[in-house]
This record gives sequence, structure tokens and C-alpha cells, in this order.
Amino acid sequence: MACLLVAGTAGTGYAAEPPAERQKELVRLVRQDCGSCHGMTLAGGLGTPLLPAALKDKPAEGLVATILLGRPGTAMPPWERFVNEAEARWIVDKLMTEFPR
Repeated sequence: MACLLVAGTAGTGYAAEPPAERQKELVRLVRQDCGSCHGMTLAGGLGTPLLPAALKDKPAEGLVATILLGRPGTAMPPWERFVNEAEARWIVDKLMTEFPR
């Protein structure tokens, strides 16, 4: 399964904090599901890298949209069935700084 992103900025700083248990679920989702295409360390694979250096010049809103809506015509699927907009913003914020283990 493909996962996450293709666009972002250097830390958004505005993502709402999901409850601690949901944060653990989101970290697991990104590490396992997104990692299957973007690399288990998020350094790239079939999909592009999801590390801060790779995302620094990309608009955060574009990253959020990519998570939620996917990229039609590519292997990147929509994830809006699994995460809401606030959670997608939290994921982007964490990816643009340092994603939790």
C-alpha cells in the first residue's frame, strides 16, 4: 500500500495534538503503511522520502491534501477513511520536524 506525501514546509507548528493513544496509532500507521512505499525509515523507496530535508520546501497544505486525497494517477491512495484533517496536519507537522519512533 502506498502512503503519504509529495509536498510540505519546514514545520507547520499548527497541528492539533491528537490524544496520546491516537498519536501511537498514527505513528504506527505512518511507520507501517506509509513505510511500505516510502521506506521503513521514511527515507524513500517506491515512494519519495518523507524526511524533513526532503519536505522542507513543500507547502504543508499540499501535504495534508495529499494524505487525505491521494495523488490520482499514481500509487498514492487517499487516506481520508483512516485519518481526519487535524490528524493529517499533525502527521505533516511531525514529518517536517522529526517523526516519532
